Amino acid sequence: MRIGELAGEATVSVETVRYYQRRGLLDIPERPYGENRIYVSEHLDRLRFIKRAQALGFSLSEVESLLSLSASNCAEAEQLANRKLMLVNEKLADLSRIQSVLKRAVAGCRSTQPYEGCPIIESLIDPKA
Repeated sequence: MRIGELAGEATVSVETVRYYQRRGLLDIPERPYGENRIYVSEHLDRLRFIKRAQALGFSLSEVESLLSLSASNCAEAEQLANRKLMLVNEKLADLSRIQSVLKRAVAGCRSTQPYEGCPIIESLIDPKA
């Protein structure tokens, strides 16, 4: 398939394919003289791997590390995944704190008199809120 077909199958842009090639994440197939490069199913599999890893929160540098590991080197992949899991847990804790503050602020709005300050605005001003 041509690059446009590859990009379409992987639901990415042609520029994304070229960017991954420049970064060394995706091989550039040989180009016969006077013809277009032909991409094969392995290219599509690699693109899908990259996009799936990104969807799980891996950066392109981390994706590069994952791609460099052999299928039999599960210990290193596990370490990388554990680090990512730890970061995800930290983000979830942060989001939970944010959710609590917003819930209190929204609940405070319901009981506020017209002449009182807005609890939402005050929670953004007060770092203890």
